[in-house]
Amino acid sequence: MNRDHLPDSCRLYFLDWVRILAFFLLIVYHVGMYYVTWGWHVKSPFASTAPEPFMMMSSPWRLGLLFFIGGVAASIMLRKSGTANFLKRRSVRLLGPLIFGMFVIVPPQAYFEVVEKLGYDGGYRAFMGLYVQGYKGFCQDGCLKLPTWNHLWFVAYLWIYTMLLGGLVAVSGPRMDRIAAQLGKLLHGWKLIVLPAAVLAVARIALVERFPTNHAVVNDWCNHAMSFLPFLLGALVARVPGFWSRPAQVRWQALAIAATCWTCWVMWAHVTWDNATPAAVAVLRPIMSSVYALMAWSATVAACGFAVRHLDHDSPARRYLNEAIFPVYILHQTLIVVLAHAMKPLRIAAGPEAIMLVVLTASLSFGIFELVRRVRLLRPLFGLAQESVAPAKSAPLPAQ
Repeated sequence: MNRDHLPDSCRLYFLDWVRILAFFLLIVYHVGMYYVTWGWHVKSPFASTAPEPFMMMSSPWRLGLLFFIGGVAASIMLRKSGTANFLKRRSVRLLGPLIFGMFVIVPPQAYFEVVEKLGYDGGYRAFMGLYVQGYKGFCQDGCLKLPTWNHLWFVAYLWIYTMLLGGLVAVSGPRMDRIAAQLGKLLHGWKLIVLPAAVLAVARIALVERFPTNHAVVNDWCNHAMSFLPFLLGALVARVPGFWSRPAQVRWQALAIAATCWTCWVMWAHVTWDNATPAAVAVLRPIMSSVYALMAWSATVAACGFAVRHLDHDSPARRYLNEAIFPVYILHQTLIVVLAHAMKPLRIAAGPEAIMLVVLTASLSFGIFELVRRVRLLRPLFGLAQESVAPAKSAPLPAQ
């Protein structure tokens, strides 16, 4: 389908599919977190470095892609409904599930974390008493900060960025479209890959060593740069007529660049630096930060490009999954943690156990969604509209 000549009323179905697939990838990724040596809430007795290269295949770009799509959706909906109305609706749809999630959905993750890491035996009810009080005594290589939003940090950051975008649009007025038009003139061909990647690389080089990711909003500047910049870019390109044919034209080149960067990043992560001089490491670090940024953006371009070519269609599955995916996202990590902890005494081999965790997590998530969508009081707590309505045709739904 030629996106250069589509009317504004045509829905961007391919972005819905990208968003759906990216959230499904999160389930697989967070199951993987149970089996790698990186820090996480609970850990498998079979945890090893073996799965880590495959985890690194998506870690640089997965959430940046979702923020990019969120920026596209927010920008289109802002133009359609106006700033004040849009920001009010977004606040209801994002803050309600965030608060509910922090005090109902997320606490089991923290509970099983202190059970496994610290041997806590006070029971869940006693733990929740400490949780809501903001207890600071659960410490091992740093203290657990309670209450927490854990994986729901994405929702918190999306709300913050949406408010910032609304304020920017309100202040800039028509200048926003002029800025988007100027940007659209630049982002053609190889520049579509190189220029945004260069901006991300500069930000990462400047910030990554000073501000490691903490998902706490404050002093999380590198993570903000790698998240807000794609969000803002998505908001701008959403206003560029005919933009979506461009990622399709360079999709194979973007995929090849992303694969090459992944190979370099895995090599960097697994090199032994015992004999390397500090000067050599100092030179290589900014290079690898640039490689990381290039991978993050080129993978985003490739995902959008292939989706434009192969997923730009509607179906009952898209409509169902588009509504389901946000509640599934809210639920999935807690289900993984609870299921992994419960299955640990069975000593199932890592491969079969991982498959079981993915299947059980997806099945239970969708099962709970089927309940939630039918109960009016539960719908807003999981980011669903009070009533099921026919989806608008003008834009993809935001990654709520």
